Formats: sequence, structure tokens, C-alpha cells
Amino acid sequence: MKFKYLIIIFSIIIILIILITVVLPLFMAGPGFAVNFQLVLLPLLIFMFLLLAGIGIYFLLNYRLLSLLEREDWPALAYYLEEKIIVKGRYSSQNVRLLASSYLVISDYPAVQRLESKAALAKPSSVDKNVLIFGAARVLSGNHEEAVIFFKDYLDKCAAKDRPWVRWFLGFSYLLSGAFSLAEPEFSSLAVYSDDAIITGLSAYFLDTSLAKNSLKPAECRASAEKGRSRVIKVIKNNENWKKEADRAGTEIHIAIIRKYINEAGKWLYK
Repeated sequence: MKFKYLIIIFSIIIILIILITVVLPLFMAGPGFAVNFQLVLLPLLIFMFLLLAGIGIYFLLNYRLLSLLEREDWPALAYYLEEKIIVKGRYSSQNVRLLASSYLVISDYPAVQRLESKAALAKPSSVDKNVLIFGAARVLSGNHEEAVIFFKDYLDKCAAKDRPWVRWFLGFSYLLSGAFSLAEPEFSSLAVYSDDAIITGLSAYFLDTSLAKNSLKPAECRASAEKGRSRVIKVIKNNENWKKEADRAGTEIHIAIIRKYINEAGKWLYK
């Protein structure tokens, strides 16, 4: 397994550093070696030993979790995390995130909402920190009206770093539910003011391709779309770089589920 080899390699490197730190001064020892050893080398050796021990303990404690993640065995990972979270009550934000993500991968959307309900009672902050995953389950399951309500409720509760994407998904949920007049101002604002290139490009794309034809002011709608396009092109010069940016961001599951639209937006941006 890859992570086992990484642990072994890292451990060997640390041990070599420790040996070099101890052995080399022996060949170069002078009268002040004992003093230097006590003042400098001994604390350094203790730190390296504690670091190595800490890493070893971490991987031993999380061996099962890491091995399942490496194998991408999502049903088994979900079962393992259910035991840890629901049975033992360990509702940490990271555990909840991993379990909800596992459910999404295997398309068990009702399980995501059951987890959300239990986490909201046991540890509400674990829901606040994973709004995008719980909201994404509603979008994927086709509950667009519920998604609108959910994203509106959590727009001010979510983490600050997630807020731009929560707002984008609110606009996207409006669009999917057919509330075009509500989706348009959300996407227009994001296209013109967002600091995230992917959010800006996606918003501009939907303004031009989906919302302008349903808008009461189509010219203004398309003007916002073009402004968003020009803002993206200034920072991402071509479609290949757009794909690279999407690949970088696509490690987040809420972005991975809309990758089709990101690719379509790239074609529109650089047509």
C-alpha cells in the first residue's frame, strides 16, 4: 500500500538524520562537544524522536480508515464510519464530511440526509462546516426546492470560505427549480464581483445560455455574462488552463459533481 511505503521511507529518513546528527559530531568532537550536545543536539534528537513516534501513532490509529480511502472502497468506508460516528457518537466535522462524501459517491442520498439530521442534533457545527456536501445531496437527488431552502438557511451559518460556493449553489438551485428571476440576480452579482474564477465563469455561462432567454432584461443579463467572461479571461488565458484550474478545484466533491457544467463553461468562455 502506498501510504505504508511513505511511512517507511519517512521513518528511514528521520532515523538517518538522527544517526548523522549523533555520529558526525563524534568524528569532529572537540572539547566543547559535550556542552553543544546538551544544549543543541539533545533537544533536536528528542524533537525528532517525538515527531517520528507521533507520526507512527497517527498512522497506526487511522490504519483502517487510510487503507479504505486508498482502496476507494466506499461502501466499506461508509460502514466503518457509521460505526465510528453513529454507534460511538464521534461526530467530528471531518468524520461527518467523510461519511457524507462516501454516501454521495455511492449515490445514497437519503443516507446523507439521515446523517445530516443526526449530526444537527448531536453536533450542529459539523453540519455548518459541511453545508456544501449536504446541499449537494439535495441537488443530486432532484429536491431542488428543498435545496433552495437549505442553502438560504445556511448562507449566514456556513464557514466564510464556503460562502461564495453556497451562494452559487443557491443560484443554481433557483435555476434548476425554474425560479429564473431569482437565479439571475445571484449569478449576475457573482459574475461581476466574485473573486473565484470558476464561480465567475460558471455564473457568466448560465447567464448567457440559460437565463438571458427567460430574463425581463436580456440585454443586461448578457452584459453581466460578458463582463464575467472578460474577468475570467484576464486571469485564465485559455481553455487548457481553465481545465487545469478545474482539476485543482475538483478534489472537492461539491465541485466534482458539477464538472460537466465547468467543462461546458470552458468551451463557452474560450469559444
